[in-house]
Amino acid sequence: MRLCDGRRDTKMSMNPSEISAEGLQDPDTFRREVAEACRPVVIRGLVRAWPAVVAVQESMDRFKEYLLQFDEGHVTEVFVADARIAGKYYYSDDLKGFNFERRQLKFAEALDRIFAPPTRTTIYMGSLPIDRLLPGFAQQNYVPIVPSEVVPRIWLGHASNVACHYDTFDNVACVVAGTRRFTLYAPETIGDLYVGPIDHTMAGQPVSLAASAPENDERYPRFRAIREQAWIAELHPGDAIYIPKLWWHQVEALSEFNAMVNYWWDVFSIGPDAPSTALLLSMITIAERPPAERQAWKAFFDHYVFRTNGHPLAHLPPEQHGVLGPLKPHNYGRIRAHIMQLLRSV
Repeated sequence: MRLCDGRRDTKMSMNPSEISAEGLQDPDTFRREVAEACRPVVIRGLVRAWPAVVAVQESMDRFKEYLLQFDEGHVTEVFVADARIAGKYYYSDDLKGFNFERRQLKFAEALDRIFAPPTRTTIYMGSLPIDRLLPGFAQQNYVPIVPSEVVPRIWLGHASNVACHYDTFDNVACVVAGTRRFTLYAPETIGDLYVGPIDHTMAGQPVSLAASAPENDERYPRFRAIREQAWIAELHPGDAIYIPKLWWHQVEALSEFNAMVNYWWDVFSIGPDAPSTALLLSMITIAERPPAERQAWKAFFDHYVFRTNGHPLAHLPPEQHGVLGPLKPHNYGRIRAHIMQLLRSV
């Protein structure tokens, strides 16, 4: 397996590294050789042999037949909008509403509308849990680098432009039909992306208002400096991309009909608690304290959590590290129990 360095195009954007799927046969190898760097990686041909991808190569009608053999008639949520939005499902101009409607349709009915001749509407079905909607699909179309307990999700629709957002889980996204362009920004660019509301969103995650605005929009001056720092990757049926958690990504489905399957999970989890939970708790415990006190807490977080200077008790023998020793097998549970006790006492 060869990891290729990213290449810069004439606009100075960076292409993610690319690898072939050869040699990626299990989650441990994927974690060690791909995920630990926490940088996006394109995996060419990862799902090329999927029956779903093979069906696409035959024809779109064959792919539709393939999907419907798993359909059990469940109702699902569908985004429906005027074709004039060109698939850009987004906020209304005042940010209070949206430029699309959410409708409840049976899967087969939604699929018929997507495959029907072009009309004045555009249809999008996103993040549908495959095990509930299309039972049996995942068993025929699986990825060996993903733990077996991870539930895949499917995305189907016309051409679309999903606004630049981040996820709190690692993501392996596999293109089944159509062409998809991913435009990514590193986590540290968050301050220049002009993030929208975190509790009023299209699909759960806050989005970058600047990345969806016209170029050189005067409302977002800091974004100009990072626009050309975007990482751009174009994927075709059978290709996949690994997007680490907290990497911002805009996803454009460029073809008349598009399908993608993705897997979200925390590659590095050693327990049930997510880092995003700590972030939310910090918002209510630290965010509005005086600046000087926030700086003091920042120093403690750097020391104990981010460990910018190494292990906080490196000057002591390991047997004296106590709860600052390895989290497994015992310290994770000890710290978690103490936290739960503190939360219950308030």
